[in-house]
Amino acid sequence: MTSSAGLFGLPLSLLDALAVAWFAVTFIGYQNLSRFAWFEQRSIAGAVQRHRVAWMRNMALRENRMSDSMLMQQLGQGNAFFASTSAIAIGAIVSLLGAGDKMQAVIEKLPLVARTDGAIFDLKLLLLIGVFVYAFFKFAWGFRLSHYCGIMIGATPQASAENRAECEVHADAVSSLIGIAADHTNRGLRAFYYAIAAMTWIFHPVVFVIATTWVLVILIRRDFYSRSRHVLAGANRVI
Repeated sequence: MTSSAGLFGLPLSLLDALAVAWFAVTFIGYQNLSRFAWFEQRSIAGAVQRHRVAWMRNMALRENRMSDSMLMQQLGQGNAFFASTSAIAIGAIVSLLGAGDKMQAVIEKLPLVARTDGAIFDLKLLLLIGVFVYAFFKFAWGFRLSHYCGIMIGATPQASAENRAECEVHADAVSSLIGIAADHTNRGLRAFYYAIAAMTWIFHPVVFVIATTWVLVILIRRDFYSRSRHVLAGANRVI
């Protein structure tokens, strides 16, 4: 297979370079494209956000908001779990750097595995590390934002006939902040999906391309065409 200068001056094959380019386009492109208003309104994230608005407006009318604070705390714990999982994955992969020749010798015993040198193998590990680092920062910031959301819930004024409009404005602000936290969580979760695709580059660039495309199809289906999305969007019409 012909080689090119490739990434970072390493002798990547043309197929490897194309596989990495396809991964970068789908990963970065989908993460940013899903934030556009037209796509967001039609996605499961947009449907859930409309429920968050209804939740916070109902919260503003309640005298006892303990259940809302506890629910917000539980939602934030998921970010803490995935942030710690990302850190563990980063440490595990870093420990493999420099052992590319030994690892490749073991993997090449499997059928249909592409041969490569230790430097390229380390580059594959670096891609995985990069994906998990991205996920860590997203989950860590989402966890921090969940604390801010809890504070804003606690700061919601008691509803009365005189300040009902003020309570609704505050409730909308809280729901927007929760939506931002959820967006960071969603980006971190998508990174976990793409990490699975990145792992397949260790075996063969063609498998890498197939896995990346497979992950993209799964994300599109779950965000826009899943049964969960239809249920949530249908429930919005009842609110």
